Amino acid sequence: MAGSQQAIKARIRSVKSTKKITKAMEMIANAKLAKLRKTMELNRNYASALQSLVEDILSTDQDFQSKFFGEHKSDKTFSILFCSDLGLCGGYNANIVKFAHENLKKEDPLFIFGTHAYEQLKREGYNLVNNCAVSVDALDEQRVRQELDRAIKMYINDEVGKIQVLYTKFINTVTFEPQLNVILPYEKKGTGKSREIIFDPSIDKVLDSLIEQMIYNVGYALSMETKTAEQASRRMAMETASDNADELEESLVLQYNKARQAAITQELTEIVGTANAL
Repeated sequence: MAGSQQAIKARIRSVKSTKKITKAMEMIANAKLAKLRKTMELNRNYASALQSLVEDILSTDQDFQSKFFGEHKSDKTFSILFCSDLGLCGGYNANIVKFAHENLKKEDPLFIFGTHAYEQLKREGYNLVNNCAVSVDALDEQRVRQELDRAIKMYINDEVGKIQVLYTKFINTVTFEPQLNVILPYEKKGTGKSREIIFDPSIDKVLDSLIEQMIYNVGYALSMETKTAEQASRRMAMETASDNADELEESLVLQYNKARQAAITQELTEIVGTANAL
């Protein structure tokens, strides 16, 4: 009986130690989430404003020629996928990898930001453009732009006919889901305001420059969105783990009290029995 009590006490200590870790990770994720969410919303608004401006230009009656609107014979797709570097974030990585399996062809070029899915998709035979894993935690606008530059060159040279981004959309602090955003070819949404615009030097150069900037900013905005979703998923996973640890601790304390009570009762019974025998 004493051995059973010691074993339960050891489990209680282990659960308490684990709960301290999950609580600390939850607090860290919550702090990162607040910071990333603010940056994400600012980038999302800027990317949306650029898209609206492009729509306004496309809604004018002027003729234009753009390198982004030509026909492409290639049926290949250049994909950029965002995942995390670490686990312990619920189904975040599993969901984006499953989404990749459903939407990607193994022979098409694929670039992965984040180390978690890199080895798995490489092992499964996907055509990875990056020779080594690229950390998503150290990701900045310049690094995203560098990879988009490569994709744009391949698109203009007709090596690929489409550029798309697979990311996790942040809906709210408890809801996030994998999404696919096609960056090129650009599809006119039809939401622009038809108005007279004066272009200098020309509509072609202005449109090309704007679309290029829009691609860079949309790509970076999606990277910030997926990093925000990662921290939200980790915060929720650690909160659930802490709650489970509380329940397990309560259950173990109850077991320990029952075992101690049974031991005391047994000792009293033995004392009484010995007294009666004398």
